[in-house]
Amino acid sequence: MEGANCRVVFEKGGVYLHTSAKKHQDPDSLIAGVIRVVEKDSDVLLHWAPVEEAGDSTQIFFSKKDSSGGDSCTSEEEPTFDPGYEPDWAVISTVRPQPRHSEPTRGAEPHSPQGSWAFSVSLGELKSIRRSKPGLSWAYLVLVTQAGGSLPALHFHRGGTRALLRVLSRYLLLASSPQDSRLYLVFPHDSSALSNSFHHLQLFDQDSSNVVSRFLQDPYSTTFSSFSRVTNFFRGALQPHPEGVSPDLPPPPDDEPEPGFEVISCVELGPRPAVERAPPVTEEEWARHVGPEGRLQQVSELKNRIFSGGLSPGLRREAWKFLLGYLSWEGSAEEHKTHVRKKTDEYFRMKLQWKSVSPEQEQRNSLLHGYRSLIERDVSRTDRTNKFYEGPENPGLGLLHDILLTYCMYHFDLGYVQGMSDLLSPILYVIQNEVDAFWCFCGFMELVQGNFEESQETMKRQLGQLLLLLRVLDPPLCDFLDSQDSGSLCFCFRWLLIWFKREFPFPDVLRLWEVLWTGLPGHNLHLLVACAILDMERDTLMLSGFGSNEILKHINELTMKLSVEDVLTRAEALYRQLTACPELPHNVQEVLGLVPPAEPHSPSPPTSLLPLLPTRAPPAPLPPVDAAPQPDSSLEILPEEEDDSADS
Repeated sequence: MEGANCRVVFEKGGVYLHTSAKKHQDPDSLIAGVIRVVEKDSDVLLHWAPVEEAGDSTQIFFSKKDSSGGDSCTSEEEPTFDPGYEPDWAVISTVRPQPRHSEPTRGAEPHSPQGSWAFSVSLGELKSIRRSKPGLSWAYLVLVTQAGGSLPALHFHRGGTRALLRVLSRYLLLASSPQDSRLYLVFPHDSSALSNSFHHLQLFDQDSSNVVSRFLQDPYSTTFSSFSRVTNFFRGALQPHPEGVSPDLPPPPDDEPEPGFEVISCVELGPRPAVERAPPVTEEEWARHVGPEGRLQQVSELKNRIFSGGLSPGLRREAWKFLLGYLSWEGSAEEHKTHVRKKTDEYFRMKLQWKSVSPEQEQRNSLLHGYRSLIERDVSRTDRTNKFYEGPENPGLGLLHDILLTYCMYHFDLGYVQGMSDLLSPILYVIQNEVDAFWCFCGFMELVQGNFEESQETMKRQLGQLLLLLRVLDPPLCDFLDSQDSGSLCFCFRWLLIWFKREFPFPDVLRLWEVLWTGLPGHNLHLLVACAILDMERDTLMLSGFGSNEILKHINELTMKLSVEDVLTRAEALYRQLTACPELPHNVQEVLGLVPPAEPHSPSPPTSLLPLLPTRAPPAPLPPVDAAPQPDSSLEILPEEEDDSADS
């Protein structure tokens, strides 16, 4: 196994390349091979070479490609691994590699299709190593070189990723990020080189150190500029280990499988069912649900109709007050009148709190002054192309301003964060009443206020849940995004933050939100909406060979080009496809609301798709309740000419 200047220090068989972008791999797209770490002369090389279909690993040896030949290193015999079926959970490599050093083999002719995939790279040329997410696919490693290119993803069908990383840590410093423990930045065992690497990555420059504060003030531009840079994703993560070994690396491996990481359980989803959307609920249909004393009857049926078809524009002003919790589904007409009077007094008491602050007082209240400045700036540019808000001195803009400042009095801890004006604008457009719009907005914020918290833990959890769903629905797409440094799904951040407000035309946003507010079929339907959009764009993303920047650009260019009915139809079909699976992972069932969570939701994204449970509990049925329509509460209503504004 060893030559005069060549010594194999690590060898592992059953390491495959997956060369097809198809969702279902065919056997010809799987290339079995052997990975080795070889000390040769004064260099250390990482080498992969294929095992020919009719050969074995004894036919493969390591040699530098030169005309004079030289010493070689051969390996002990290791049988070829044949999966025996088309693996559904494969990482896709759509770009054929062009390795710097091609390694000829005895078992493969230099020009054979499989032999051309062999590669060898010096460890000093590595820039980073990405490890696959624990879940439903074979474990893999993606190696990125200093030149910026990626070597083919190495799929370890028989385990061994931990063993390889352990060996590499003898020669390199693998710095892992606590935010993304799957990615290791590679540095030599040289403190000055590490310092220079920090400088070149600009991890700690003045601009990047202010990312968090800029993010809180402007989540949109910051997310799609600073946060889209990979380096910012693991700021502060590079802490050298005194022995040169990453503290996140596991203990020395043995020949046993790697529990929780490479144990494979393929979830076979059935065919995706056909779904048809229903027509919107009309005012006449709503009236048929109004019973004695103005109470609504058969509320569960009514909510299902809203979910499947939405509401007609003329009904929204009344129905949204129920969907957003301002009016109770169980209440009578008289009870609603009493409730509205109480809430009207409460609103104006809070509004008076900031109205009564003099300019001199506000100069000594930096928090209120900051909220007012931010609100004035955001309101001036919120939906100004909509006729309801266009033009100077628009009364709608004044009401937006007053409602948002009053919300700061209502929720002192949260205050105002950019993006809230986007959530209020459609509500005020539909409700056309300051008091009612405020309380409907408060109901909406009860659903999404975690999105605006400074810790951003809720957003991290939702992105983790989205990744979990995508991993089950379409592992090849998920792994493709992962291989392009887009596996964190940060390009979906704005979608989840303001519930797709800037992705659809204004009338479509109204339809989307009222469907989501029903809470059907589960409280995380917005995550399936995101999955539906990605599913619609799957082929474009994967077959175009997009990198991370192109993926981000393509997602941004979808704005105003999506059909809400198509997206909702696909989202419901995805839900039905998932719930029809008898072996759906338990934590996926939790995300879909099929079973209660085993424990309170952790702020961290889920770390594993296992274990799988063969059975699941059905969704809890909605309790039958009654309620009644709401009386007119037109206090400080918009001017008369605005009352008939209808959404299309």
